Amino acid sequence: MSTETDIGIPAQGGPPSAQQRSSLGTAGARNLATTTKSEPQMQGISPRWLLRMLPWTQVSGGTYRVNRRLSYAVGRGRVSFVKTGAEVRVVPPTLREIPVLRGFEDEALLAELAARFAQRDFAPGEVLVEQGRPVDEVFLIAHGKVDKVGTGSYGDVTVLGVLADGDHVGDEALVQSDATWPYAVRSTTAGTLLALPWPAFQELADRSEALRDQILSHLADARQPQNRRGEAEIPMSAGHAGEFELPGAFVDYELKPREYELSIAQTVLRVHSRVADLYNQPMNQTEQQLKLTIEALRERQEHELINNREFGLLHNADYDQRIQTHSGPPTPDDMDELLSRRRGTRFFLAHPRAIAAFGRECNRRGLYSGSVEVEGRQVPTWRDVPIFSCNKLPITDGQTSSILALRTGEDKQGVIGLHQTGIPDEYQPGLSVRFMGIDEKAVISYLVSAYYSAAILVPDAIGVLENVDIARPRD
Repeated sequence: MSTETDIGIPAQGGPPSAQQRSSLGTAGARNLATTTKSEPQMQGISPRWLLRMLPWTQVSGGTYRVNRRLSYAVGRGRVSFVKTGAEVRVVPPTLREIPVLRGFEDEALLAELAARFAQRDFAPGEVLVEQGRPVDEVFLIAHGKVDKVGTGSYGDVTVLGVLADGDHVGDEALVQSDATWPYAVRSTTAGTLLALPWPAFQELADRSEALRDQILSHLADARQPQNRRGEAEIPMSAGHAGEFELPGAFVDYELKPREYELSIAQTVLRVHSRVADLYNQPMNQTEQQLKLTIEALRERQEHELINNREFGLLHNADYDQRIQTHSGPPTPDDMDELLSRRRGTRFFLAHPRAIAAFGRECNRRGLYSGSVEVEGRQVPTWRDVPIFSCNKLPITDGQTSSILALRTGEDKQGVIGLHQTGIPDEYQPGLSVRFMGIDEKAVISYLVSAYYSAAILVPDAIGVLENVDIARPRD
């Protein structure tokens, strides 16, 4: 069948031939045109508010020492667990997070002590202990959430605190044989705990001189005069008259202050010499490669500042500065409590999904959180404190995250970033790009290094709202 009509017009749907076009096609024209190009784009670039908002301190010697007043009160930590099927066991070395066992070195005895914890499951609303009963057990919360419930000033029932995964309660039994529960413990969710009876601990203490010495040392520190922060008291007199003999005083320091060494993030950038020589118009290939590499390195730097177990803010926040949400989602009440635990909070840091969850709670209550312009961007606020987004904050099981509240600056005894400037081949502050040579395959190599860390100068410089439920509820 012919593909043309009687008058020579191509049949409908057939492609026109080159002889039948009346102008140059776009496919041919592109061969002579210079296209307009964008610079290489990268999806992984985030605002990196933490790097931008932290004040950075020069660390010339590579190490920063945080000197503090001598403190007798040993902060609590979080114990860890291992789960095998339905069986839950405590990781023995993490028992040192219980104040009376802080610094205890006998690994074998810790393992034996861990084996004496018995597993118990609890249901929502279950009363685990009653107020006024003798403290005869230590509870480690492996999973779930419980409330410490007490009696208010006017006889009403009051929630004194919330405990969750890794928390422990009742360790008064380890140092006081006649202690009583000053509050009741009631579960708000289903979960699992590990319990250690007092006789099981006492039997180990009776046959271990090292454990007895550990208990005596802990009790001796607890009896020392100290302020409400646990720091060694400075004796003084006020309101006296006449020739009153004033007490002598001095400020004692920690003998082993914490030191922060600068951490490092590195990579080797490789560019073939032929690419660097011939394909540099209109953009310099080496510069574009380096720009994207540095962006990725800075993203990793912010991740480490939050999540590194040695110096990361999330892992180094003090136990007493960690609070649990009252109902799951981040409510205005939770944010108020987080804000009230420190003076001069500079900003909040939260995952974008946590910020959205907080916005939903404000909408539900008919509240407006407000906003402020920071570096040309609109940022949400609460009580006039900016809430910066940070996608480096982890999300657990796709449901829960954390919100940080930070006071910053050396002069405010807050959180500071640490870096060293003036290093060889410095490309940006604290970041160097060092030429490493050309190999036998004509590939040029550059060593890209960033040096950084972060320090929490006093415990209340940072607070954490934990187990923030970010899952969107069904309508």
